[in-house]
Amino acid sequence: MNPLNSPLEVGVRALVLLAESHPEPLDLAQLVVLDYVLLHSGEFDGPPSLHPDLPARAGELGMKRTVLEQALLVLIRAGLAGVEDRKEGLMYTATDRGPVFVDVLEAPYVDSLRERAEWVVHHYFPRVDTRVATREIVNRSSADFAVGDRLL
Repeated sequence: MNPLNSPLEVGVRALVLLAESHPEPLDLAQLVVLDYVLLHSGEFDGPPSLHPDLPARAGELGMKRTVLEQALLVLIRAGLAGVEDRKEGLMYTATDRGPVFVDVLEAPYVDSLRERAEWVVHHYFPRVDTRVATREIVNRSSADFAVGDRLL
């Protein structure tokens, strides 16, 4: 199994986001955008990005949604997250065990995730519409890719 962008890695990031937003739930579209912004926070006037700014990175969004769905199932089975059927759709939340589990993790990468999750959930997310943010990410990355193509 490749650990990079696996359900395990994406699950840890999702749990960090859900723990930071706890007890407020997030839907899948919100988690996709927040995970992207968490990794590329420097592009959004946040802390330095954890992942490099590569051309065509908007392609991450499609792949991220599929892997995130798998990751959420892992978190639910482990009792670290739950799903609620609300009028807005399916909403995911950390269980009471979720934030405790995140607190036990001691890796420097997790510390970086937690710092960015605090920023993304409390400073970026309250002022963003998920659909607009998704469109802007795709358009921004497409423009970067087009510029990169012209330079080749």
